[in-house]
Amino acid sequence: MKQVSTLFLKIAVIFIGIPILALCIFLLPQIANEAIAQASNGAQLGYIVLGILIVMYIATIPFYFALYQTLKLLSYIDKNQAFSQVSVKSLKKIKNCAITISGLYVVVLPMFYIVAEWDDAPGLLLIGMVIIGASMIIAVFAAVLQRLLQKAIHIKLENDLTV
Repeated sequence: MKQVSTLFLKIAVIFIGIPILALCIFLLPQIANEAIAQASNGAQLGYIVLGILIVMYIATIPFYFALYQTLKLLSYIDKNQAFSQVSVKSLKKIKNCAITISGLYVVVLPMFYIVAEWDDAPGLLLIGMVIIGASMIIAVFAAVLQRLLQKAIHIKLENDLTV
């Protein structure tokens, strides 16, 4: 039963990564081509959009690293190593990746504002803020889990020494 639930979670993690990969392969290059064409015509907005796209591509690196760490964490659960230091390390890496993604989008948020002002689309600014908020929620959740797991490991160690 445990392996079935972790298998479901592993599949869910893979399905989380597929849309971002499709976005990076199909949609973002089209936007980049349009931005390059606009920038070559002298439009400053093209450079701003290119800056946003560069940060989006950079943010995929910690995103996929965090997904990889999540898959490793699920495999530790399958191997009955959930309460171990390697699980704590995986959670710490997931937390750091989420903080990195959030920081990258905080840096690029003013560029989102410029594009939203130019296009008169305040919803565009909301996209950047949602990404920042979601990343910070994941970072806080991973930090809480990391701390709880560390305390559980410490309590387990004390109980093993007592017996």
